[in-house]
Amino acid sequence: MPKVAYSEEDKEHIRNALITVGLELMAKQGIQHTTVEQIYKKVGISRTFFYSFFSTKEDLIVETLYLQQPKIIENVQKLMADPALSWRDAVKQFLHACCYGEQNGIAVLTIEEQQLIFRHLSKESYQVFRQKQFRLFGEILENLGIKADTARIHLFTNLSLTAMVVRRAIPDTLPLFVPEAADETVDFQLDAIVDALEKLKDVPTS
Repeated sequence: MPKVAYSEEDKEHIRNALITVGLELMAKQGIQHTTVEQIYKKVGISRTFFYSFFSTKEDLIVETLYLQQPKIIENVQKLMADPALSWRDAVKQFLHACCYGEQNGIAVLTIEEQQLIFRHLSKESYQVFRQKQFRLFGEILENLGIKADTARIHLFTNLSLTAMVVRRAIPDTLPLFVPEAADETVDFQLDAIVDALEKLKDVPTS
């Protein structure tokens, strides 16, 4: 007989399970290819009950992105603490893991997904998203041994997301790009980002 009453503790557990399962599926198969049905069925609830937690798929996506932020920080800390890696190799491995998120349990938004979420978010939710994003990239820089002022965080955010987005966009969204050179393009971008970051290690903020 189906359960008809849930305690607040049950509901919190189910909500967390939806976010966790959502992140696992989205990281593995892409956000666009992950359906609400796949998520609620894996958690073991009904479609109607799912929408009592999240009014849209986009609401869930945002929560999955928040959930993975501590995991991203944990990853960069682990790499930076690895005595077998040079600073440069650790930074590049971290950026590479983000660009190839589906291989490393990291959900990365495509251009279309970014546009969809931006249109969906309220002004207040968008500001919260940007604040959390700002803190994430600032914390990443600090873990790389770089003082994180606003200008550096903004630039690092754009450079990192550019590499991730380009990698995800070839060839479907950027059909004039050459897909055979996609990996080499990403590698070139990451080397350029690491070069720029290396120069900032010893440069104090103004």
